[in-house]
Amino acid sequence: MPGRRFLDAGGPIAFAHRGGAGEAPENTVPAFEAAVGMGYRYLETDVHVSRDGVLFAFHDAKLDRVTDRRGRIGDLRSDEIRAADAGFWFTTDFGSTYPWRGHGVRVPALEELLTRWPDVFVNIDPKTDACVEPLAALIRRLAIFDRVCVGSFSDARTARVRALCDGRVCTSMGQRAVAAARLAAMWRLPVPKAGADCIQAPIRWRGLSVVDATLIRAAHRSGLAVHVWTVNAEPVMHSLLDAGVDGIMSDRPRLLKEVLVARSAWTGASS
Repeated sequence: MPGRRFLDAGGPIAFAHRGGAGEAPENTVPAFEAAVGMGYRYLETDVHVSRDGVLFAFHDAKLDRVTDRRGRIGDLRSDEIRAADAGFWFTTDFGSTYPWRGHGVRVPALEELLTRWPDVFVNIDPKTDACVEPLAALIRRLAIFDRVCVGSFSDARTARVRALCDGRVCTSMGQRAVAAARLAAMWRLPVPKAGADCIQAPIRWRGLSVVDATLIRAAHRSGLAVHVWTVNAEPVMHSLLDAGVDGIMSDRPRLLKEVLVARSAWTGASS
């Protein structure tokens, strides 16, 4: 889609969701490193901000589910977060083994990810309002307007990022804007862009259809790209690509790459 370098991949964008959460501890350097090693040029992550103002690549509000520590990210200092074992609970065999425990896997700061692979694009979801200003400040300080896309359930958060970055950063629609886009597509009306550059949404939400061929066609007529999360089944990947989707986020980057390669649609680096 025209207008943003982030969206100009030359074909469907393959996003490693949380670095590939099904193959390595989610939102960690080993996960992102494995995806980049496979040739991925696009990563997806979430961010929370610590009590002392450091942005961390982490999905949950609390450390509890994936680390050996407990507590809310926003209540903890950055050194306390860095002390957690981010590979503690990762398993691929339903708990028979935990291959990443005790291997020094930490919760990475967002800045580390953005500077470690300077040629990689990163899709970022600020999980709280408190993340927005530090995120915009980091984007501005690193001058990476073309390398990131900011998306959130919150329309207000994405609007604030746009304002703080002077409209120079790619953003996706919030939840209300996606709902309006879906209704417009159903009624064959122009999709209101709501200041966004793309739609990022699940196929279904709470039992309701969100992304289908009708939405994709309507979005394209309005100059909007459509990215779908989180897709881990091969038949669903194929059906979305057949419908003309512009990007897929998956916990299974190896599988997604295989699907795209088989269709001669892989836009990542060769590995």
